[in-house]
Amino acid sequence: MQTLEYINWDPIPKFSLWKGFVIHIYSLMFVISFSLGWYIMKYIYQKDNIHKKYLDPLFICTFFGAFIGARFGQIIFYDFSYFSDHWIEAFLPIRENEHNFLLGFMKGYEFIGYRGLSSHGATIGIILSSLFYSKTILKKKSFIWLCDRLCLPVSISAVFIRIGNFFNSEIVGKPCNEKLPWAVKFVQMDTEYGEIVPRHPAQIYESIGYLIIFLLLWYLYRIGKKNYDGFLSGIFFIFLWSIRFLLEFMKEPQGEEILNFLSINTGQWLSIPFIIFGFFLLNLSSIKKYFFHNEKN
Repeated sequence: MQTLEYINWDPIPKFSLWKGFVIHIYSLMFVISFSLGWYIMKYIYQKDNIHKKYLDPLFICTFFGAFIGARFGQIIFYDFSYFSDHWIEAFLPIRENEHNFLLGFMKGYEFIGYRGLSSHGATIGIILSSLFYSKTILKKKSFIWLCDRLCLPVSISAVFIRIGNFFNSEIVGKPCNEKLPWAVKFVQMDTEYGEIVPRHPAQIYESIGYLIIFLLLWYLYRIGKKNYDGFLSGIFFIFLWSIRFLLEFMKEPQGEEILNFLSINTGQWLSIPFIIFGFFLLNLSSIKKYFFHNEKN
């Protein structure tokens, strides 16, 4: 019996729905992520006796915070030199192409959707939008309280985003030195990485890791760890960004890699502050837990 040496991955990245309307798998993963996140936060708000009128503003703030942060993160951290010469592409979902045009007044461009989103930038955007939401809308709850709840939908969203990356054949892993039955040949992979060879499916590794984190956080939330502000979000930041840090060793470089020294790439350098922030939150939770128990005693 012949053993499987690798998987040929040549997916359909998009499909047509109605009258030529096309949807990309990556975009579909975003829709699933935010929809599932909305229902998770609806459940949480019901359990925590938060009125449902606060739910839609949270969705709007989180959506725009994540998207704007992710886009600017990609521009600043990974592709600054390109977008500095193609600034219009930084803000609009288009790409320069002399053989195509988008509307009469934008000749020379084609519509491609937004490609290039940074998870570090998205995290910064969500932190800032959550801070705004907690200070101006949900005033009766603290920013840390909100972070402890938001880390649940964010972690499950990360699962689907990486699946979207897998369908786009992007953020690929490094070539496999040994024959692995789950190694993947990304047939549609950009030629910037050279020959199409079996590689580690780094996107799937991350997706599985983030799913485990979500299940852990969900369990901790259900057993009452939500009552100690900073505990859940501390676990989230430590574990999720540690996984990201470690798996970066298995990935090909992304974009310009402006922070690439001491054998650590941009994604790893940007993950370190989030891991430190996670330990800060966990320490904050421990201090509150100590005083909470003392008051009871």
